[in-house]
Amino acid sequence: MILRQILRLSSLFHSAVSVHLRRNIGLSAIVFNKTKELDPVQKLFLDKIREYNTKSKQAGGPVDAGPDFQKDMNESLARLQRAYGEGDLTKFPEFKFEEPKFEETPK
Repeated sequence: MILRQILRLSSLFHSAVSVHLRRNIGLSAIVFNKTKELDPVQKLFLDKIREYNTKSKQAGGPVDAGPDFQKDMNESLARLQRAYGEGDLTKFPEFKFEEPKFEETPK
């Protein structure tokens, strides 16, 4: 009986250590890959994302969006404002929660 418990505990210990080692090896592989040079496709993808990010910041909005996009955007915002009321629909709403007022009752 004691031998069974020892074997059961050793198998639990083995599985826990195994999972821990697999996770650490997986994380170290990711860190190692980030320090190495990226493959050309990944590098091209990241370059395009960075390029779009800089163009987006310079344009102040979507890149290469023509007048049709702006027209559709304005129509959609007008429709939403008619449906849901006034307010700036391009920003996330601000929520203000007031602290509840508790009254102490005498004992």
